Amino acid sequence: MRLFIAEKPSVARAIADELGVTAKEEGYIICGQDKITWCFGHLLELAEPDRYLSEDIPKSSKTGKKLWRAEDLPIIPEQWIIEPKADTKKQLNLIGALLKEATLIINAGDADREGQLLIDEVLRYFNNQKPVQRFWVAAHDAISLQRGLASLKDNQVYFGLGQAALARSQADWLIGMNLSRAYTLNASKNGARALVTVGRVQTPTLKLVVDRDRQITAFQSKPFYTIQAVFSDQGQTFLAEFKPNASQPGLDEDNRLIDLSIANSLVERVSNRPGTVTSYQNEFQVKQHPRAYSLSDLTLEGSNRYGYSAAEVLEVVQALYETHKLTTYPRTDCGYLPESQFNDASTILDILGRVNPELLPLIEKANPSVKSKTWNDKKVTVHFGIIPTMHPGSTEGLTPREKTLYKLIVKRYIAQFYPLHEFESTLINIEVDFLHFIAKGKTIVQNGWLDVYPRISEESELEEEVQRLPLLSEGSPVQCMKASRTDTKTKPPARFTEGTLIRAMENIHQFIADNEHKKMLRDGDGIGTPATRGSILKELKNRGFIEPQGKNIVSTALGQSIVDSLPEMVKSPILTAMFERILKTIEQESAHFTSFMEKQTAFVKEQVHLANQQVIRLQGAKNGAELSLFECHCCHQKLIKRKGKNGYWWACSAYPTCKQTYSDLKGKPQYTLKKETTHA
Repeated sequence: MRLFIAEKPSVARAIADELGVTAKEEGYIICGQDKITWCFGHLLELAEPDRYLSEDIPKSSKTGKKLWRAEDLPIIPEQWIIEPKADTKKQLNLIGALLKEATLIINAGDADREGQLLIDEVLRYFNNQKPVQRFWVAAHDAISLQRGLASLKDNQVYFGLGQAALARSQADWLIGMNLSRAYTLNASKNGARALVTVGRVQTPTLKLVVDRDRQITAFQSKPFYTIQAVFSDQGQTFLAEFKPNASQPGLDEDNRLIDLSIANSLVERVSNRPGTVTSYQNEFQVKQHPRAYSLSDLTLEGSNRYGYSAAEVLEVVQALYETHKLTTYPRTDCGYLPESQFNDASTILDILGRVNPELLPLIEKANPSVKSKTWNDKKVTVHFGIIPTMHPGSTEGLTPREKTLYKLIVKRYIAQFYPLHEFESTLINIEVDFLHFIAKGKTIVQNGWLDVYPRISEESELEEEVQRLPLLSEGSPVQCMKASRTDTKTKPPARFTEGTLIRAMENIHQFIADNEHKKMLRDGDGIGTPATRGSILKELKNRGFIEPQGKNIVSTALGQSIVDSLPEMVKSPILTAMFERILKTIEQESAHFTSFMEKQTAFVKEQVHLANQQVIRLQGAKNGAELSLFECHCCHQKLIKRKGKNGYWWACSAYPTCKQTYSDLKGKPQYTLKKETTHA
């Protein structure tokens, strides 16, 4: 018997439908001689720190968990413990029983690191010794499933992927569990009632937002002036802009004209004066097709155009992939497509015409023989760009957001089969009384794939102030009909949206000054992964470190003070990018796993030591207050006097690990009676 273990029920159902369902049982499906069962994501998880701590450590009377104490840090497991999740034990036990019956196991986890690990760890948990094969697909339409079933490989081929996911999980545990405790305990000594979570991706991301907000706050807008002139050649007029040289008086350090009187004198100097063309360049150019969407590309567009959060975009494309089977695997960092799928174009376009009849006018003009540079095996990573599948589904059951993002994906695919956008770019340099002006023009030869995006085409023309320039040559005389001054001001950097913040995480090298590290990060994949970046932003919002401001994201006072309190090494994106690079080497050669974990252990020990030496004071923390001389009888940490709606009461400074409270009796904690937490 073959036993397929899928990552989730919907995938199991898709595989079962392809194999042919003969019976359905609780927790699995029978397909002739095969059985298909499923996980609910990870069925197992790394044990909490309490499992590694001494049993004589005091426990919270309310949570039953061992209290957080600085003397217990760092917590470094000698032997990692993996435990069943409480709400999935029944399914885990069922898989264990099915494994005993099977002769061959098929790992049908999603096609990524975590998908590999979550099935592999179940097999290790039950000490499976039977042969295992890997089912690997990037889409769940019928044809993709058929191809996957026909090309099963030895699961060992993908072993490194699972080990990379395990290394990531254990290293994140070490950093998060230890440093979050160390800094929370430190802050609580000074009366801050806040959970200071620290993470290798979360913290550098928070710093990006804090740094940007402070740049905006510190920014001082300065006025400057630009000069435009209208030139004429044989009755045809065109615009040109003044370009000062380095010796021009009245410029700032960025070569902007900031002297109003000089700007006015220049306008008078060139108005109604003759000029001469000093150079004329006319160049044929093309604009390549846009690549298929990566998750970050789609998140950026969804955020900027529609105000969707990163979590909302991921939820939608996950549903399009998993529930509706209309698009391919969404958690991809790549916009290129495998050349092997180019021949599917005619079939996919035909299906898209039936699924999206309103797009038929665009689809009918598409030429499936056009091969854009998006099809490139050399640039395809583990996953390729998000495209429509060959599933003949329907859009009737889609939510408004699902319809919106689905149409973006479909139109991006259709655009691949239109001609290139071709145009002639013209550049004219003109001299008037020794002053230099530049005129730029564009003549569209073939609109090409921009026909799929008429709105973008119109916006592009407005943005670029597209103009047709006369045919001139070096030495041609022209006449300046008039000149004018435009008053403007320098602008601060834009605040982050969720989309631009995810793009910044992906292109973190742009925020690094050191050239060596910048190059290393440019060649890598930034911080986080397509699958985790959205959840990182959600966590930062849930913790109160950042908050939405319209479509923008801003840091809170708490978030800013946390960044100020942490050492550079912890909040540096360089560490995280190096981390991801090593994980990629583990994917290829799992032997790197041990040395990687040894380095992470040493790093955590060093950072816990540094955290214990600091004095941390947080702004914006909930109910921050000074420590008293009184101790909690439960954990022996200092108490904090707080004011509630019914008067004063006393809270333990070790919150949130110790939630013990006391009533107030004449300015002192009443140890004999426990105060209810309704005033907290």
